[in-house]
Amino acid sequence: MRFLSMIRINENTGQVPSQRLIDEMTRLIEELRRSGALLDTAGLQPTSQGRRVRLHNGKMSTVDGPFTETKEVIGGYAILKADSLDEAEELTRRFLQVHGDEWNLECEVRQIEEPEV
Repeated sequence: MRFLSMIRINENTGQVPSQRLIDEMTRLIEELRRSGALLDTAGLQPTSQGRRVRLHNGKMSTVDGPFTETKEVIGGYAILKADSLDEAEELTRRFLQVHGDEWNLECEVRQIEEPEV
């Protein structure tokens, strides 16, 4: 099964990853890719460089970022291969643990719908 782990951040803190975090995350990503548990991962550009497209009552509208009405946004994602939600949660916990105590983060983990073969 595949799972999407979305990391939620407050992008208004100005916090940037330390070299320690970059190094530890690089090692974790390499380990999980080699094991086959990590299929893809990336950080996302700030909402100031994004756009929201909305369909409401049949009408389309567009809003350019930043999205000031939102405190937390998705700052990155990982697509994981796991046998259960519990296993995907444990992999997500490993991503969060490397951030140490200087970060306040939350991840949402959800199974990806796949057609039955």
